[in-house]
Amino acid sequence: MMWLVIGVIVFFGTHSIAIFSPTGRDRLAARHGLGWRALYSILSLVGFVLIIWGYGLARQEPLVLYQPAPGLRNVAAILMLPVFPLLFAAYMPGRIKAKLKHPMLVAVKLWALAHLLVNGTLADVVLFGAFLAWAVVDRISFKHREQRAIPSAPPGRWNDLLAIVLGLGAYVLFVVVLHARWIGVPIVP
Repeated sequence: MMWLVIGVIVFFGTHSIAIFSPTGRDRLAARHGLGWRALYSILSLVGFVLIIWGYGLARQEPLVLYQPAPGLRNVAAILMLPVFPLLFAAYMPGRIKAKLKHPMLVAVKLWALAHLLVNGTLADVVLFGAFLAWAVVDRISFKHREQRAIPSAPPGRWNDLLAIVLGLGAYVLFVVVLHARWIGVPIVP
């Protein structure tokens, strides 16, 4: 569990600099340029690897906090349905992005909530709870800080449809094949 917690702290510490000190983040980026980007990327990657490794270790000796109700698997599947389209919409500007402002944060919140509904171990609560809490705090902070441009495709009238089609395709692929292969937990028996 220690490595999971360290990974969460490193990953979200790095990703939270702009939340808690947007001007400080901007000063660091302006002063160090590519060095800042490299350090940010390396710390994010280290945190992410520690999260994956720590979560894998914690799953070997799970501490169960609660038993999810069986019907919540269906609720989680429904909550997950828009996640991949929203991830694509974050980088394909259209009406979805204009309406939600930051569709990736909505996707992270839905993903984390869906997983908290169906996973009741301490490691699950730490992992998915951290993602949910961070996404909520980040979204709130967006109202109080200047938005930086996110590299994305040019705005287009077909971007929403493309995001939905690609996202639903990714959802099906993940449910049918990738979740079992990458996570070790089959969604479809």
